[in-house]
Amino acid sequence: MATMAALFAKTPTPTHPFPNSSTTHFAKWSNLPVLGLTGTAGARRVPERRGISCSLIEPDGGKLVDLVAPPGLARDRWRREAAACPRINLSRIDLEWVHVLSEGWASPLRGFMREAEFLQTLHFSALRAADGSFVNMSVPIVLAIDDAQKRAIGEQRRVALVGPDNKPVAILSDIEIYKHNKEERIARTWGTTAPGLPYVEEAITNAGNWLIGGDLDVIEPIKYNDGLDQYRLSPAQLREEFSKRNADAVFAFQLRNPVHNGHALLMTDTRRRLLEMGYKNPILLLHPLGGYTKADDVPLSWRMKQHEKVLEEGVLNPETTVVAIFPSPMHYAGPTEVQWHAKSRINAGANFYIVGRDPAGMSHPTEKRDLYDADHGKKVLSMAPGLERLNILPFKVAAYDKTQMKMAFFDPSRPQDFLFISGTKMRTLAKNREDPPDGFMCPGGWKVLVEYYDSVASSEGSKLREAVPA
Repeated sequence: MATMAALFAKTPTPTHPFPNSSTTHFAKWSNLPVLGLTGTAGARRVPERRGISCSLIEPDGGKLVDLVAPPGLARDRWRREAAACPRINLSRIDLEWVHVLSEGWASPLRGFMREAEFLQTLHFSALRAADGSFVNMSVPIVLAIDDAQKRAIGEQRRVALVGPDNKPVAILSDIEIYKHNKEERIARTWGTTAPGLPYVEEAITNAGNWLIGGDLDVIEPIKYNDGLDQYRLSPAQLREEFSKRNADAVFAFQLRNPVHNGHALLMTDTRRRLLEMGYKNPILLLHPLGGYTKADDVPLSWRMKQHEKVLEEGVLNPETTVVAIFPSPMHYAGPTEVQWHAKSRINAGANFYIVGRDPAGMSHPTEKRDLYDADHGKKVLSMAPGLERLNILPFKVAAYDKTQMKMAFFDPSRPQDFLFISGTKMRTLAKNREDPPDGFMCPGGWKVLVEYYDSVASSEGSKLREAVPA
């Protein structure tokens, strides 16, 4: 991954000082069409800029949360204090949530949710601040414990959170233990209690019947030692990088799949439109999800290799692109979860968020249909409480244009000229070592995808070829 690291580190020298203004001002709203919408109903309009301001959007709550102890004596003291506390062993997903909380992705939340925060999240998708204002929070960030752990904690007010290596990771203080109503949590987060929801089966079904919330103090930055930690940039580090690049707009694109040229077309077209609106240096945050994903998703390490090729081969410009890993686990909770994805990028400095068809969605686990309406994600984002400051940019539909032999925006006046290559078809082509049409994905990126499915076939001891769906 050294090549990609070099691309990331190559930061242009700003041509003028970065302003110290703490707010972003929009002088008026224009009637420019929002990306991907045929009408304006239900969409948050994109602002026209008069008198460009180069400041980054403020984090939720006005200040970015940082729960990691500074190096030195504080860390030593917290380790000693953790050794004297009751211990809670963290699962992989629990540790990912500690990571998320520690860096301020969930600002202004300062720890695992207590009951009041949990109920506000489930019922309102928002948290009320001390001044009466609201910030968006659509997914519960909670820690489950079982009956035995609850008894062991007793009347103690602090517990130590212990990582997979059996070393203390954090201290949870001023704790509150309350009932874990799994059915209500699942129903309100996913809109169904059908069996087969990946996150539910991984993190909820067999979890304890109690939740423990409190203030979190993390002993040192969370590291995974998988060769990718250099890309796990915190919101503070991302904000610093955007400032170094003199960004006057940041547009975020989350994905958990390989980047094809349709994605790249959308991202480059978004930057073009922002330049036309008067921004001088819009920066793309290409932000693959790095936490838990379901078994049939391409693993993070392979996705990062594929993204490296996208930059190396010039599909995206490394001068105007920041590639980083978003540490959150994936829920596959559709319009509920996409609010979390958008809110967290505000805390990283993004004031524009690109949203696609069926964001954070999946197939229904027991029926032959999508679990969520494909358009509800972008509609919910345009109306969600606490996201008013974020400009939502829905996808334009891209498909393979057979007349131009490249990915292009779909033209409904000539539908016969376009080929829609689904994720299923893309995966099947790669599994069978068959090439997609020229111009669908950069050659190096496609090679990485083929190598991944070859490795899966080798590990399973089989390389059965599947018929490519039409």
